[in-house]
Amino acid sequence: MNFITILGLVAATCTTIAFLPQAIKAIRTRHTKDLSLGMYALLTTGIILWLIYGVFKNDLPIILANGVTLVFAAIILFLKIKYK
Repeated sequence: MNFITILGLVAATCTTIAFLPQAIKAIRTRHTKDLSLGMYALLTTGIILWLIYGVFKNDLPIILANGVTLVFAAIILFLKIKYK
């Protein structure tokens, strides 16, 4: 693995893990009142598009980061809609 790929994987790990506390809190408390539905809908759409882009580019850091982040963001978005 070259330096650029490692850098991408470290960046992907940081930005992906950033969603974990919010997802855990939303799952545990079922409280999403303070979260913006529009922001999470737009964010989830963007993550899906980044994932598709990563697949077309065959870019492992983009695919991994957005695949995992999509799970977290989609959970939060689902809970936001469900408990609205």
